[in-house]
Amino acid sequence: QVQLVESGGGLVQAGGSLRLSCAASGRAFSSYAMGWFRQAPGKEREFVGSISESGGSTYYTDSVKGRFTISRDNAKNTVHLQMNSLKPEDTAVYYCAASSYGSSRYRHGYSYWGQGTQVTVSS
Repeated sequence: QVQLVESGGGLVQAGGSLRLSCAASGRAFSSYAMGWFRQAPGKEREFVGSISESGGSTYYTDSVKGRFTISRDNAKNTVHLQMNSLKPEDTAVYYCAASSYGSSRYRHGYSYWGQGTQVTVSS
């Protein structure tokens, strides 16, 4: 079992930055690939990016490439999502998730989810 708690969401103006964090507790954090997803009102939850167990590989959806960066600190059981050049269309609830089966862009690849943190980008 892994428990995940996101933090760092808030209200920011377009062009601004936010850094989301996800703290994990439970079984060996370094054995899980971690993903970030987001869900806007009335829309499906979508893949944002993921990071491999060691942190050596990262993947991003096209709409955030060059603006978002995922990192992890296995010693501190945390994963971060640095979001720069934010746009109003980035407004959503952001979720971190843990996968025992490697990085995936698909929701069903993740067994554990946090409760989410709201990010609102004003124009």
